[in-house]
Amino acid sequence: MPGYTGQQPPPYFNMAHYCIGRSAASVPDKTALVVVSDPDGVPEQWTYREIDGAVRRIGAGLRQLALKPGDRIMIRMENTSDYALVFFGAIAAGFVPLPSSPQLSADEARFLLEDSGAAALVVSEDLLLDHLPKGIKTLDSEAVTRLKEESSPMEYADTPADAPAFLIYTSGTSGNPKGVLHGQRSAWGRRPMYQGWYGIHADDVVLHAGAFNWTYTLGVGLTDPWANNATAVLYNGPRDVSVWPTLIERHRASLFATVPSLYRQILKYCRLDDYDLSSLRHGLTAGEALSQSLSERWSGLTGKPLYEALGMSECSTYISCAPSVPVKPGSPGRPQPGRCVAILPIEAGESVVAPGETGLLAVHRSDPGLMLGYWNRPAEQALVYRNEWFVGGDLASLDEDGYIRFHGRNDDLMNAFGYRVSPEEVEKVLLQHPAVAEVGVTELPLQEDIRIIAAFVVPKNIEELDAAPILSFAHRYLADYKRPRELIFVEALPRTANGKVIRRHLARLWRSPA
Repeated sequence: MPGYTGQQPPPYFNMAHYCIGRSAASVPDKTALVVVSDPDGVPEQWTYREIDGAVRRIGAGLRQLALKPGDRIMIRMENTSDYALVFFGAIAAGFVPLPSSPQLSADEARFLLEDSGAAALVVSEDLLLDHLPKGIKTLDSEAVTRLKEESSPMEYADTPADAPAFLIYTSGTSGNPKGVLHGQRSAWGRRPMYQGWYGIHADDVVLHAGAFNWTYTLGVGLTDPWANNATAVLYNGPRDVSVWPTLIERHRASLFATVPSLYRQILKYCRLDDYDLSSLRHGLTAGEALSQSLSERWSGLTGKPLYEALGMSECSTYISCAPSVPVKPGSPGRPQPGRCVAILPIEAGESVVAPGETGLLAVHRSDPGLMLGYWNRPAEQALVYRNEWFVGGDLASLDEDGYIRFHGRNDDLMNAFGYRVSPEEVEKVLLQHPAVAEVGVTELPLQEDIRIIAAFVVPKNIEELDAAPILSFAHRYLADYKRPRELIFVEALPRTANGKVIRRHLARLWRSPA
């Protein structure tokens, strides 16, 4: 089977130049970014010329810190445009930004800082960390403002396509988050998504519902619109579900990207007949499985289709429906044009399984969108490669029309609001609470397309069953999307003969409220 059949990137390639520099040269005065804090107020707007200048000045300022090419720069900032400017400014200068969520607790953030060996931390004042590693350079919001206003703009770094560009952390089977290192080439590797999912063109206005720190936003909400001379719209004001149809109407958004759960909330809480959604061609959805009922309800009420994509932190999306790929109920779509995707036997081997047979989804190593590797995790990296294939743990089958059928994970990783979450990471925190003797964590289905993280706790004292202090403890040490939404007290956990918790059996101990 041949590898990636799309065009490979040039030998020297800078992701920030590809996304911003080219557009600044061709359409300098076109609006590149609109940031809305108040739907009724005046939005923040940036042209491509302005974005290009700010990114190159920030990159120049970062170089003045005496950092080495390839040094990691962790970003721990609030949800503002400065987040994106620092992210792309670091890449433009040849450094490696590490975007992190402001939802992370101080302990979670310190782990990322130390594990990555970051040389610098860009941090908002209310997210400062104590006990930083010795020698790390710290920049606050005021320092970022000085950089983007006072530095002399540099030229984009002439980086090899395979040079590191950014580092993201995702939950892994070992419990602690692991770093996924992407190359400069990763932006080029997103090209199959342009028509294989978005159907994007230069006149599009792309509204993304995520925060600046989320890689779904940095990719789908910024990288790809900018690479196509389109306009990106992001919102960072108070969360009210009615804001999304309002923004579609007022900014004439043609593409709207979010997770299925937000589409569900919009349908539940908004009277869509009250909004003018005529500018919207279609919606994009990823991060969670899209149910057929939700897709049909949305298209039935709006007249606009939803196009789903399946992806992973290691390769972004690589399977999708699109205007050119008809939606098939029960499937996220087909492999995008140029991608080399196969379904391999679960246990071992590189022989493709027969149509209809369940195996592990695999992406060929030649795909430029595939990660460079896991950061300092050689053992984990060895587990996901079978010679020329990356095998990420998703179970799937291929039907007679070439559509993928997703059958869940081959491990215990959970999906929470589009983020992968390791049950071991949650269990490790809960076991520190004095009332917890044992704990097992898993996902529970509330409805057809709604799943929550639940903790099954064996208490130290069976006569003192109070979930509130344990959940409050989790609130202190875990990011919001990692926290259990349900806590169930049990007498014992299901275990193997060797004593390992059988997480897939935990749901049997739960009585559904349905």
